[in-house]
Amino acid sequence: MSLDQVTPALPVLDLSAFRQGGAAQEDFLSALRRAAREVGFFYLTGHGIAQADFDRVFATARDFFALTEAEKLSVQMVKSPQFYGYNVSGAELTRNARDWREQFDIGPEQAAIPVGLDTLPWARLIGPNLWPEALPALREVGLDWHRRLNALAVELLEAFALALEQPRDALAPIHARGGHARVKLIRYPSVDQGDSDQGVGAHKDSGFLTLLAQDDVGGLEVELNGHWVPATPIPGTFVVNIGEILELCTGGYLRATVHRVISPPKGVERLSVAHFFGADLDVVAPVLALPPHLASEATGTAGDPQNPLFRDIGKNYLKGRLRSHPDVAQVHHADLLEQGYART
Repeated sequence: MSLDQVTPALPVLDLSAFRQGGAAQEDFLSALRRAAREVGFFYLTGHGIAQADFDRVFATARDFFALTEAEKLSVQMVKSPQFYGYNVSGAELTRNARDWREQFDIGPEQAAIPVGLDTLPWARLIGPNLWPEALPALREVGLDWHRRLNALAVELLEAFALALEQPRDALAPIHARGGHARVKLIRYPSVDQGDSDQGVGAHKDSGFLTLLAQDDVGGLEVELNGHWVPATPIPGTFVVNIGEILELCTGGYLRATVHRVISPPKGVERLSVAHFFGADLDVVAPVLALPPHLASEATGTAGDPQNPLFRDIGKNYLKGRLRSHPDVAQVHHADLLEQGYART
Protein backbone atom coordinates (compact mmCIF):
# COMPACT_ATOMS: atom_id res chain seq x y z
CA MET A 1 0.00 0.00 0.00
CA SER A 2 1.47 3.34 -1.03
CA LEU A 3 0.59 6.84 0.06
CA ASP A 4 -1.36 7.23 -3.20
CA GLN A 5 -3.55 4.24 -2.31
CA VAL A 6 -4.74 5.42 1.10
CA THR A 7 -6.36 8.54 2.48
CA PRO A 8 -4.68 8.89 5.87
CA ALA A 9 -6.71 10.05 8.84
CA LEU A 10 -3.58 11.77 10.19
CA PRO A 11 -1.66 14.61 8.50
CA VAL A 12 1.20 13.79 6.12
CA LEU A 13 4.31 16.03 6.25
CA ASP A 14 7.22 15.92 3.79
CA LEU A 15 10.51 16.71 5.52
CA SER A 16 12.22 17.38 2.20
CA ALA A 17 10.21 20.62 2.04
CA PHE A 18 11.79 21.73 5.31
CA ARG A 19 15.23 20.99 3.90
CA GLN A 20 14.58 23.09 0.79
CA GLY A 21 14.35 26.30 2.77
CA GLY A 22 12.49 29.37 1.57
CA ALA A 23 8.75 29.24 0.92
CA ALA A 24 8.68 25.42 0.98
CA GLN A 25 10.15 25.44 4.47
CA GLU A 26 7.66 28.04 5.68
CA ASP A 27 4.78 25.92 4.39
CA PHE A 28 6.22 22.88 6.16
CA LEU A 29 6.58 24.75 9.46
CA SER A 30 3.01 25.98 9.28
CA ALA A 31 1.75 22.46 8.61
CA LEU A 32 3.93 21.08 11.40
CA ARG A 33 2.55 23.55 13.93
CA ARG A 34 -1.03 22.71 12.96
CA ALA A 35 -0.43 18.96 13.02
CA ALA A 36 1.30 19.05 16.39
CA ARG A 37 -1.26 21.37 17.98
CA GLU A 38 -4.45 19.89 16.56
CA VAL A 39 -3.57 16.19 16.31
CA GLY A 40 -0.23 15.45 17.96
CA PHE A 41 0.47 12.75 15.36
CA PHE A 42 1.54 12.84 11.71
CA TYR A 43 3.13 10.72 9.01
CA LEU A 44 6.63 11.79 7.96
CA THR A 45 7.85 11.33 4.40
CA GLY A 46 10.92 12.75 2.66
CA HIS A 47 13.12 11.89 5.64
CA GLY A 48 15.95 10.28 3.69
CA ILE A 49 15.88 6.85 5.35
CA ALA A 50 15.95 4.35 2.48
CA GLN A 51 13.48 1.48 2.17
CA ALA A 52 16.45 -0.89 2.34
CA ASP A 53 17.21 0.43 5.82
CA PHE A 54 13.62 -0.16 6.93
CA ASP A 55 13.83 -3.66 5.48
CA ARG A 56 17.08 -4.40 7.30
CA VAL A 57 15.86 -3.36 10.75
CA PHE A 58 12.60 -5.28 10.30
CA ALA A 59 14.44 -8.38 9.08
CA THR A 60 16.71 -8.20 12.13
CA ALA A 61 13.70 -7.81 14.41
CA ARG A 62 12.11 -10.90 12.86
CA ASP A 63 15.35 -12.82 13.31
CA PHE A 64 15.47 -11.85 16.96
CA PHE A 65 11.88 -12.83 17.75
CA ALA A 66 12.44 -16.12 15.89
CA LEU A 67 15.21 -17.11 18.33
CA THR A 68 14.48 -19.86 20.81
CA GLU A 69 12.94 -18.91 24.12
CA ALA A 70 16.21 -19.73 25.90
CA GLU A 71 18.20 -17.48 23.54
CA LYS A 72 15.83 -14.57 24.07
CA LEU A 73 15.70 -15.06 27.83
CA SER A 74 19.51 -14.92 27.92
CA VAL A 75 19.07 -11.15 27.46
CA GLN A 76 15.91 -10.75 29.53
CA MET A 77 15.38 -7.21 30.79
CA VAL A 78 15.32 -8.33 34.39
CA LYS A 79 19.09 -8.76 34.03
CA SER A 80 19.55 -5.06 33.20
CA PRO A 81 19.40 -2.32 35.86
CA GLN A 82 19.02 0.09 32.92
CA PHE A 83 15.82 -1.58 31.67
CA TYR A 84 17.36 -2.76 28.38
CA GLY A 85 16.92 -6.15 26.73
CA TYR A 86 14.07 -8.57 26.14
CA ASN A 87 10.63 -8.79 27.67
CA VAL A 88 8.15 -11.60 27.19
CA SER A 89 4.60 -10.73 26.29
CA GLY A 90 2.70 -9.42 29.29
CA ALA A 91 5.77 -8.33 31.27
CA GLU A 92 5.30 -4.58 30.76
CA LEU A 93 2.40 -2.71 32.31
CA THR A 94 0.45 0.33 31.16
CA ARG A 95 -1.72 1.77 33.93
CA ASN A 96 -1.31 -1.51 35.83
CA ALA A 97 -2.66 -3.65 32.96
CA ARG A 98 -0.50 -6.06 30.96
CA ASP A 99 0.64 -5.16 27.45
CA TRP A 100 0.62 -8.19 25.17
CA ARG A 101 3.78 -7.69 23.15
CA GLU A 102 7.28 -9.10 23.02
CA GLN A 103 9.93 -6.42 22.87
CA PHE A 104 13.64 -5.74 22.87
CA ASP A 105 14.91 -2.37 24.14
CA ILE A 106 18.16 -0.79 22.93
CA GLY A 107 19.76 2.34 24.36
CA PRO A 108 23.01 4.19 23.67
CA GLU A 109 26.01 2.04 24.46
CA GLN A 110 27.37 3.55 27.69
CA ALA A 111 29.30 2.45 30.74
CA ALA A 112 27.26 2.10 33.91
CA ILE A 113 27.73 4.71 36.62
CA PRO A 114 28.79 3.13 39.93
CA VAL A 115 25.98 3.49 42.45
CA GLY A 116 27.00 5.11 45.72
CA LEU A 117 25.40 7.15 48.46
CA ASP A 118 25.69 10.34 46.41
CA THR A 119 24.51 8.87 43.10
CA LEU A 120 21.35 10.54 41.84
CA PRO A 121 18.62 7.90 41.36
CA TRP A 122 18.12 8.58 37.64
CA ALA A 123 21.82 7.89 36.98
CA ARG A 124 21.00 4.19 37.33
CA LEU A 125 19.37 4.40 33.89
CA ILE A 126 22.78 4.92 32.27
CA GLY A 127 24.59 1.76 31.25
CA PRO A 128 25.26 -0.91 28.61
CA ASN A 129 22.86 -2.88 26.47
CA LEU A 130 22.29 -6.62 26.53
CA TRP A 131 23.09 -8.42 23.26
CA PRO A 132 22.15 -12.02 22.34
CA GLU A 133 25.10 -14.19 21.36
CA ALA A 134 22.84 -16.03 18.92
CA LEU A 135 22.28 -12.90 16.79
CA PRO A 136 25.47 -10.78 16.66
CA ALA A 137 24.07 -8.66 13.79
CA LEU A 138 21.52 -7.15 16.18
CA ARG A 139 24.13 -4.95 17.83
CA GLU A 140 25.28 -3.30 14.58
CA VAL A 141 21.79 -2.88 13.15
CA GLY A 142 20.24 -1.71 16.41
CA LEU A 143 22.90 0.88 17.22
CA ASP A 144 22.95 2.16 13.64
CA TRP A 145 19.16 2.66 13.70
CA HIS A 146 19.47 4.35 17.10
CA ARG A 147 22.11 6.76 15.77
CA ARG A 148 20.29 7.62 12.55
CA LEU A 149 16.90 8.12 14.21
CA ASN A 150 18.51 10.32 16.88
CA ALA A 151 19.78 12.59 14.10
CA LEU A 152 16.35 12.67 12.47
CA ALA A 153 14.68 13.49 15.80
CA VAL A 154 17.11 16.37 16.42
CA GLU A 155 16.32 17.78 12.97
CA LEU A 156 12.60 17.58 13.74
CA LEU A 157 13.13 19.38 17.05
CA GLU A 158 14.87 22.18 15.15
CA ALA A 159 11.83 22.37 12.89
CA PHE A 160 9.53 22.47 15.92
CA ALA A 161 11.54 25.34 17.40
CA LEU A 162 11.24 27.34 14.20
CA ALA A 163 7.54 26.52 13.91
CA LEU A 164 7.09 28.00 17.39
CA GLU A 165 9.00 31.12 16.30
CA GLN A 166 12.03 30.28 18.43
CA PRO A 167 15.72 30.12 17.52
CA ARG A 168 16.48 26.91 15.64
CA ASP A 169 18.58 25.61 18.55
CA ALA A 170 16.13 26.61 21.30
CA LEU A 171 15.75 23.02 22.55
CA ALA A 172 19.37 21.96 21.95
CA PRO A 173 20.62 22.74 25.49
CA ILE A 174 18.46 20.01 27.01
CA HIS A 175 19.58 17.25 24.63
CA ALA A 176 23.16 18.48 24.09
CA ARG A 177 24.72 15.20 25.28
CA GLY A 178 22.66 13.04 22.96
CA GLY A 179 19.40 12.98 24.89
CA HIS A 180 17.92 9.89 26.50
CA ALA A 181 16.72 7.70 23.67
CA ARG A 182 15.83 4.07 23.12
CA VAL A 183 14.88 1.85 20.21
CA LYS A 184 12.22 -0.75 20.87
CA LEU A 185 11.75 -3.75 18.57
CA ILE A 186 8.18 -4.95 19.09
CA ARG A 187 6.22 -8.06 18.16
CA TYR A 188 2.48 -8.16 18.85
CA PRO A 189 1.18 -11.74 18.87
CA SER A 190 -2.33 -12.56 17.71
CA VAL A 191 -5.09 -12.96 20.27
CA ASP A 192 -8.05 -15.29 20.39
CA GLN A 193 -11.56 -13.93 20.59
CA GLY A 194 -12.39 -13.07 24.19
CA ASP A 195 -8.77 -12.56 25.24
CA SER A 196 -7.37 -9.14 26.12
CA ASP A 197 -6.57 -7.16 22.97
CA GLN A 198 -4.32 -4.67 24.79
CA GLY A 199 -1.21 -4.63 22.68
CA VAL A 200 -0.37 -1.43 24.53
CA GLY A 201 -2.83 0.37 26.78
CA ALA A 202 -3.87 3.98 26.28
CA HIS A 203 -1.03 6.32 27.27
CA LYS A 204 1.07 9.34 26.36
CA ASP A 205 4.77 9.15 25.54
CA SER A 206 7.13 10.80 27.98
CA GLY A 207 9.89 12.10 25.71
CA PHE A 208 10.26 14.76 23.04
CA LEU A 209 9.23 12.70 20.03
CA THR A 210 8.48 9.14 19.02
CA LEU A 211 9.24 7.94 15.50
CA LEU A 212 7.48 4.68 14.68
CA ALA A 213 8.12 2.38 11.73
CA GLN A 214 5.27 -0.09 11.14
CA ASP A 215 4.85 -3.24 9.09
CA ASP A 216 1.69 -3.63 6.99
CA VAL A 217 -0.53 -4.78 9.89
CA GLY A 218 -2.55 -2.05 11.57
CA GLY A 219 -3.26 -1.62 15.25
CA LEU A 220 -2.00 1.80 16.33
CA GLU A 221 -4.89 4.12 17.23
CA VAL A 222 -4.89 7.79 18.22
CA GLU A 223 -7.51 9.36 20.49
CA LEU A 224 -9.01 12.43 18.81
CA ASN A 225 -12.13 14.21 20.07
CA GLY A 226 -13.26 11.15 21.97
CA HIS A 227 -12.77 8.75 19.06
CA TRP A 228 -10.06 6.24 18.21
CA VAL A 229 -8.50 6.99 14.82
CA PRO A 230 -6.31 4.35 13.11
CA ALA A 231 -2.78 5.18 12.00
CA THR A 232 -2.97 3.01 8.88
CA PRO A 233 0.48 1.68 7.94
CA ILE A 234 2.09 3.39 4.93
CA PRO A 235 5.43 1.90 3.77
CA GLY A 236 8.45 4.15 3.97
CA THR A 237 6.90 6.58 6.43
CA PHE A 238 7.34 7.19 10.11
CA VAL A 239 4.39 7.89 12.35
CA VAL A 240 5.60 10.73 14.56
CA ASN A 241 3.99 11.86 17.79
CA ILE A 242 4.95 14.47 20.31
CA GLY A 243 5.63 13.56 23.91
CA GLU A 244 5.24 15.17 27.28
CA ILE A 245 8.54 17.08 27.19
CA LEU A 246 7.26 19.22 24.31
CA GLU A 247 4.06 19.72 26.27
CA LEU A 248 6.10 20.93 29.24
CA CYS A 249 8.39 23.16 27.18
CA THR A 250 5.48 24.89 25.44
CA GLY A 251 3.33 25.40 28.52
CA GLY A 252 0.69 23.17 27.00
CA TYR A 253 0.57 24.89 23.60
CA LEU A 254 1.51 21.47 22.26
CA ARG A 255 -0.01 18.46 23.97
CA ALA A 256 1.05 14.84 23.99
CA THR A 257 -1.78 12.76 22.54
CA VAL A 258 -3.20 9.57 24.04
CA HIS A 259 -2.77 6.50 21.86
CA ARG A 260 -2.92 2.71 22.10
CA VAL A 261 -2.24 -0.45 20.11
CA ILE A 262 -4.87 -3.11 19.51
CA SER A 263 -3.54 -6.66 19.20
CA PRO A 264 -3.85 -8.31 15.78
CA PRO A 265 -6.52 -10.95 15.24
CA LYS A 266 -5.98 -14.70 15.41
CA GLY A 267 -3.39 -15.98 12.97
CA VAL A 268 -1.73 -12.57 12.43
CA GLU A 269 1.26 -10.92 14.11
CA ARG A 270 2.41 -7.30 13.96
CA LEU A 271 5.95 -5.91 14.02
CA SER A 272 6.99 -2.32 14.66
CA VAL A 273 10.17 -0.48 15.54
CA ALA A 274 9.75 2.53 17.81
CA HIS A 275 12.36 5.20 18.53
CA PHE A 276 11.75 7.28 21.64
CA PHE A 277 13.84 10.46 21.78
CA GLY A 278 14.02 12.50 24.98
CA ALA A 279 16.08 15.05 26.82
CA ASP A 280 19.27 14.51 28.82
CA LEU A 281 18.54 12.99 32.21
CA ASP A 282 20.19 15.73 34.25
CA VAL A 283 18.18 18.67 32.91
CA VAL A 284 15.00 20.49 33.86
CA ALA A 285 12.50 21.14 31.08
CA PRO A 286 12.33 24.89 30.43
CA VAL A 287 9.27 26.84 29.34
CA LEU A 288 9.92 28.50 25.99
CA ALA A 289 9.05 32.18 25.70
CA LEU A 290 6.43 31.83 22.97
CA PRO A 291 5.31 34.95 21.10
CA PRO A 292 2.07 36.42 22.49
CA HIS A 293 -0.22 35.07 19.75
CA LEU A 294 0.96 31.52 20.51
CA ALA A 295 1.34 31.92 24.28
CA SER A 296 -2.28 33.05 24.54
CA GLU A 297 -3.32 29.60 23.27
CA ALA A 298 -1.17 27.67 25.74
CA THR A 299 -3.47 26.24 28.39
CA GLY A 300 -0.91 24.66 30.71
CA THR A 301 0.13 21.04 30.98
CA ALA A 302 -2.53 18.39 31.44
CA GLY A 303 -2.73 17.13 35.01
CA ASP A 304 -3.06 13.45 35.86
CA PRO A 305 -3.17 12.58 39.58
CA GLN A 306 -2.30 8.95 38.75
CA ASN A 307 0.74 9.93 36.73
CA PRO A 308 2.22 13.30 37.77
CA LEU A 309 4.49 15.00 35.28
CA PHE A 310 7.84 16.36 36.52
CA ARG A 311 10.04 18.98 34.88
CA ASP A 312 13.07 17.10 36.23
CA ILE A 313 13.66 14.82 33.25
CA GLY A 314 15.58 12.10 35.07
CA LYS A 315 12.95 11.87 37.79
CA ASN A 316 10.20 11.58 35.18
CA TYR A 317 11.93 8.80 33.24
CA LEU A 318 12.84 6.85 36.35
CA LYS A 319 9.27 6.94 37.60
CA GLY A 320 8.03 5.59 34.27
CA ARG A 321 10.55 2.75 34.14
CA LEU A 322 9.86 1.66 37.71
CA ARG A 323 6.12 1.60 37.08
CA SER A 324 6.23 -0.12 33.71
CA HIS A 325 8.66 -2.87 34.68
CA PRO A 326 7.98 -3.90 38.29
CA ASP A 327 10.06 -7.09 37.97
CA VAL A 328 13.20 -5.15 37.00
CA ALA A 329 12.45 -2.53 39.63
CA GLN A 330 12.15 -5.11 42.39
CA VAL A 331 15.37 -6.92 41.46
CA HIS A 332 17.61 -3.87 40.93
CA HIS A 333 15.89 -0.90 42.57
CA ALA A 334 13.98 -2.16 45.58
CA ASP A 335 15.44 0.67 47.66
CA LEU A 336 13.95 3.25 45.28
CA LEU A 337 10.57 1.54 45.48
CA GLU A 338 10.72 1.76 49.27
CA GLN A 339 11.50 5.46 48.97
CA GLY A 340 8.40 5.99 46.82
CA TYR A 341 10.00 6.79 43.46
CA ALA A 342 7.34 4.80 41.61
CA ARG A 343 4.50 6.55 43.44
CA THR A 344 5.38 10.24 43.28
